[in-house]
Amino acid sequence: MPQKQLSILQGTLDLLILKAIGDGEFHGLGVSRRIEQITQGAFHVAPGSLFPALHRMEEAGWLSSQWGESENNRRAKYYCLTRSGRRQLETEAGEWQKVVVAMTSALRAI
Repeated sequence: MPQKQLSILQGTLDLLILKAIGDGEFHGLGVSRRIEQITQGAFHVAPGSLFPALHRMEEAGWLSSQWGESENNRRAKYYCLTRSGRRQLETEAGEWQKVVVAMTSALRAI
């Protein structure tokens, strides 16, 4: 039975994108597919959310991009992490781990 997709929590989209791109260079829809893959289908990022986030993250200096050709022989913009993006990934992953610990503690409270 396929897993039900979850709503992406506020503040986690950047972390998911950074993590997905941290594994290599991807074009926009490839980023979306990679997020679905690494979350085992739990999250799907629609283009209306993905592309503005990629543009914002590129402006912030976390991503760099270059034009290339997709697997369908179409022109596509490929993204990769910059040094600043790798630092941001580490920062956001650390913050998320704190949230996970706090929520786990809260859920286990008697």
